[in-house]
Amino acid sequence: MFSITYETEADIPAEIGKPTIRTTEVDLEQNNEALEINLDLLEERREEAAIRKAKSKAKIKKYYNAKVRNTSFKPGDLVYHNNNGSLAGDTGKLGPKWEGPYEVTEALGKRAYKLKDRDGKQLSRTWNISNL
Repeated sequence: MFSITYETEADIPAEIGKPTIRTTEVDLEQNNEALEINLDLLEERREEAAIRKAKSKAKIKKYYNAKVRNTSFKPGDLVYHNNNGSLAGDTGKLGPKWEGPYEVTEALGKRAYKLKDRDGKQLSRTWNISNL
């Protein structure tokens, strides 16, 4: 990864100050040729890294999407809505998490729905499917 980012191999700080075989026996002309070859191969290494990244993202997406369930409601379906979504107030730790049942009266698209309660009173706002 260091060579992809900085286009050269890393020197350990201990090797910079003290003369070692690696630093004293270096042939600068051969070293420059090797650096040029590395520069030529750099773009290929970056492409390989991008391909690995894309494969990894695709694998993660496939794993995530395997667990997602597509849900939709039709008018007339009965649903409960989340108390956190209603902003009704703090019900406390032991309070109910869901309210309902409510009847779906209209599907507005983009996973939004209009609801009415059991008395036939229309709720004032729309509800997203993530809160139903």
